[in-house]
Amino acid sequence: MSSSIFHRREGLPPISRLALLAVVVLAGCASQAGIESVERPLSADGLGVNAPAVRDAKSSTEAWWTAMGDPKLDQLVQQALADSPSIRVAQARLVRAQAAAGYLRGSELPQIQAKGEVDRQRYSELGLFPPPLSGHPMTFSTLQLEGSWELDLFGKKRSELDAAIGQAKASAADLESSRLLLSSQVVKAYVQLGRLVAQRKVLDRLLAQREEVLGLVKQRVQAGLDTAVELKQGEGALPEARLQREMVNEQIELMRHALAELVGAGPQSLNDLSPDLDAIKPASIPQHVPIDLLSRRADVQAALWRVEASGDQVKAARALFYPNIDLAVYGGFNARGLEHLLDTGTQQWGVMPAVTLPLFDGGLRRSNLQGKVAESDAAVAAYNQTVLGAVRDASDQVSSLLAIERQKQEQEKAQISAESAYDLALQRYRAGLGTYLTVLTSESAVLAQRRASVDLKARVLDTQASMVRAMGGAVSGDHS
Repeated sequence: MSSSIFHRREGLPPISRLALLAVVVLAGCASQAGIESVERPLSADGLGVNAPAVRDAKSSTEAWWTAMGDPKLDQLVQQALADSPSIRVAQARLVRAQAAAGYLRGSELPQIQAKGEVDRQRYSELGLFPPPLSGHPMTFSTLQLEGSWELDLFGKKRSELDAAIGQAKASAADLESSRLLLSSQVVKAYVQLGRLVAQRKVLDRLLAQREEVLGLVKQRVQAGLDTAVELKQGEGALPEARLQREMVNEQIELMRHALAELVGAGPQSLNDLSPDLDAIKPASIPQHVPIDLLSRRADVQAALWRVEASGDQVKAARALFYPNIDLAVYGGFNARGLEHLLDTGTQQWGVMPAVTLPLFDGGLRRSNLQGKVAESDAAVAAYNQTVLGAVRDASDQVSSLLAIERQKQEQEKAQISAESAYDLALQRYRAGLGTYLTVLTSESAVLAQRRASVDLKARVLDTQASMVRAMGGAVSGDHS
């Protein structure tokens, strides 16, 4: 189309063509000088991971929670992924972004429309038109096809479409990231509920234990071997245990409500849910952050797609400094009255090429370009922050899991010692060789270790769920 403007337009002297071309070049280049991006993506090699390639989002969930071997957990996660409003919001955003890309894709193509028009009009006797039109009503009819096409010689439309496609792919990655986050949240809430249920079992055991000891104290008081002091101590220990159990019962109810919200159900729908913490299988533990971490994580992919999209928006803003070339055509029939509309001689057609280039726009295009470059810098900075957070998050989870494993080993030893000390204190008390206060002190140590054991079991599972999220999907112990 530019050829028809600069070389085929009859009557335009060669020097005028050269001058017009010079104006186009100067307007397109000089006014955007000095507007460049300042941000650069981080080097992934320096962080000990592979640089991510820009790729379409793929499912990062892959039912990783099924490795935990709990059918009820499987059901809850699937329900959450199907019914959670947060997932529905992410899906709607994806559809909106895809629709925007589809709209721009369509605008790249020639537009054709059919037009039918009937104009009934009385012309003024003293107006522009002479007789026989003046003072009489007349009918004019038109039937034609009209077409238009904005020739994208400088890539503005293509860049806008690429940016929209990038945003759609970023939205798809956001959806996958939301699915992974939600599945990990459900698993973590389920594990925490299992921890509270296990803590309640510990307190039930404690309560039964204290009731047995209180019976023993009463027998010793009746036999004159203990005083009212030991009796009051034994009686006071029961309300304390019941208080702790009621506090845990409250936490259980609240956690059930939180889990119900995650799966998109009513607060009373999970009243009977009591997970068995011992039945949930822990996954294998990687020793290092996987080198393909950044390619696994959907949030990193989303940030990378937004960097690419913002770069395309900058290209589109730069293309505004060059001519906008449009081609409009029409062809059809036009006649006075409807009865002659399709008669021979009523045909009409036209071709209307147009070139538009704002030479003086008060700095609009330059300001627009500066804004797009700033958005691109912000996208790069956000990507860098996402990368740093992803690497730290994954490293934290690996470190925590390895540390928890060491803590478990030490806690198991401490619990064995506490249980042995309690058994010995109780035997000595029964034999009249020790005091009841010693029994209570030993029992408190046992309770603390039992609850610590439950907490560590839950921490392993909870941290593994966090690790799956941090590493972008299912993990195994063989990553390097």
